[in-house]
Amino acid sequence: MANDWATFGADLHLEPLRQGQGLREGLMDALREAVRGGRLPAGTRLPSSRSLALDLGVARNTVADAYAELVAEGWLTARQGSGTRVARRSEPRPAPRTAPRRPAGGGSVTAPPAGRPTYNLRPGTPDLASFPRAAWLKAARKALTAAPDEAFGYGDPRGRIELRTVLAEYLARARGVYARPERIVLCSGFVHGLLLMGQVLRARGVREVAVESYGLDVHWELLARAGLRMPALPFDERGTRTEELGAPGATGSAGAVLLTPAHQFPTGGALQPDRRAAAVDWARSAGGLLLEDDYDGEFRYDRQPVGALQGLDPERVVYLGTASKSLAPGLRIAWMVLPEQLVDEVVAAKGTVDWVSSAPDQLTFAEFLASGAYDRHVRAMRLRYRRRRDQLVAAVAARSPGTRISGIAAGLHAVLELPEGTEESVLRAAAFQGLAVLGINRFRHPTTPRTRDALVVGYGTPSDSAWSGALEALCRVLP
Repeated sequence: MANDWATFGADLHLEPLRQGQGLREGLMDALREAVRGGRLPAGTRLPSSRSLALDLGVARNTVADAYAELVAEGWLTARQGSGTRVARRSEPRPAPRTAPRRPAGGGSVTAPPAGRPTYNLRPGTPDLASFPRAAWLKAARKALTAAPDEAFGYGDPRGRIELRTVLAEYLARARGVYARPERIVLCSGFVHGLLLMGQVLRARGVREVAVESYGLDVHWELLARAGLRMPALPFDERGTRTEELGAPGATGSAGAVLLTPAHQFPTGGALQPDRRAAAVDWARSAGGLLLEDDYDGEFRYDRQPVGALQGLDPERVVYLGTASKSLAPGLRIAWMVLPEQLVDEVVAAKGTVDWVSSAPDQLTFAEFLASGAYDRHVRAMRLRYRRRRDQLVAAVAARSPGTRISGIAAGLHAVLELPEGTEESVLRAAAFQGLAVLGINRFRHPTTPRTRDALVVGYGTPSDSAWSGALEALCRVLP
């Protein structure tokens, strides 16, 4: 036990000492180089002099003297009870780069920003600063206190029964989903659920999954990796033309369809009632499946809630929901409500144990839902996002009255129409303003003709302190 102190030293790799150097000078040079090169960031706690001396095979006084000298030079700091740490040092500023006089789209700049943008208006992320930490911690304490010992084992691949039970109740009440706990499979985000469905569809002999003309390429690429082709459904001013399913042409051989019916991403409209009915009729007559991505169904402002498509035919619709927009994507909690015929196949694709969904997080979310905290949080965020949407609409109307805004009745983003041929120039202007925003053609299916230019502006991401600056930067780049 005499050498137990050695187990408390942090490992530290140093470059070999140069030939002819004294031990103390060589050690000091190696530490300076590690700090200068960034391998030892500011604040890093160094091993004790005794521990490092043992690792290097040198006398403890050699290390102690080197530490003391580097403290005197300002490379390190030493404080009683805090050990020896790398000091904070000012970095030399790079010379500014020459900027263009005036970017396309309006607004003046001095130099393009380097690294992370100043303002982020990309769609798809909620306000992470508003995560309900105190309420989540309260739910976690209660859930973990009551959790049975077996909850910390490998578990059911469908996920914890506690969460599946309360999810079934919530989805039926809030989204009009027909759900029973045994038909719910929890997964690690929407992409994980889509990955599982891609495997199941391919095993069933499906070769094509029809998709919407605008969507996320990461979803298309994932289905492509499963060996599936993805023809795009036609699109018009009323949205996705599901009546084209089964008709001779590009989508005639599809065995499944991926849709965002409550709030089309990114164009922002809801699938019209006649087209919802057409999609369900096709699935029934063709024996196909509808994959419903209900990514932000809780957030609506100027319209009545649009119920889930799944409620029209639970045996033909795979409902996929997530906590990524309502709470935070970092939780990695999502769910599938499956037709009865698919449950065993999806469970088999997932594996014999629940490898990815954290049982403590599932139990916490179950308590968060059951206690009513989730409903309270969603209502509060609905009001917050509606205020931001209204401020966005007012700012654009005041600064760029010719810009038409659409897709704002629900969700966390808006579509700002641009004059034909200006999307790329406006995006370049935004980049020079330190503003991260995306154009609608970033989401266009490769086979869909280009018919419009627009910005897709997310108003969920910025913190409250950054929101006004983000709006100002956006207005500066609008034509």
